[in-house]
Amino acid sequence: MNYFNYFTEIEDAFIRRRGKHLLLSPMDWALIESWKAMKVPLHVALRGIERAFDSWEAKPRKRSVKSLLYCQEEVEAQYAEWLESRVGAETGGDGEVAAAGNKDESLPFPRQTILEHLRRGRSALLQAFEKRKQSHEDDFTEALMRAASLLEELERDFDHSATADAQKLEISLTGLERMLSDAIRTVVPADQLEAITKAVKEQLRPYRKQMDAAVYQQTFDNLLLKGLREHFAVPRLSLFYL
Repeated sequence: MNYFNYFTEIEDAFIRRRGKHLLLSPMDWALIESWKAMKVPLHVALRGIERAFDSWEAKPRKRSVKSLLYCQEEVEAQYAEWLESRVGAETGGDGEVAAAGNKDESLPFPRQTILEHLRRGRSALLQAFEKRKQSHEDDFTEALMRAASLLEELERDFDHSATADAQKLEISLTGLERMLSDAIRTVVPADQLEAITKAVKEQLRPYRKQMDAAVYQQTFDNLLLKGLREHFAVPRLSLFYL
């Protein structure tokens, strides 16, 4: 991950989660510079931003988030926890974490099962990227490559952590899925969106009268996004799909 990408990935994540385009201030750029100087891994910084906005959305305030400084405490807390997770992470000749450093009892699945899931996801993203770039050079094509690169970083970090944390990994994977979903919405042709929308409405028609309006809308949105992912061959990355 080069210097330029480190800044742009953080900027993109902040703007995407904020929901409105907002240019970063010189102070925000200086903050990113400080994270870079501290050697905060990109995926850790992104996870901190996701956590900060998740917390804000859980208890909405009247005032919106206007600066990356809002995420500083969470990013640096995530970095401190990441550093702690690296203690004792010695690798053997085969590149795996030494058995003495493994503390996988709290993982919902064996570490190797999770790693294989990440590898499958990365492979599917790269396949989708190779196919897409033959006919398109757009935001979605770029998002596929970015997601594959970030997923590789997550895979490597999870593999070499002395204390692998599935919950933190899930936050990062959710962030990648959100990025891909947003990119899909920017490129889906109107006729394809209309066709998928029509199919989802037809699927839900027998149940609509029995569903609360909010539940119906949430179910509709989920099924629509599922249809879009399938159309664009985007894999589910969440550990819930293991």
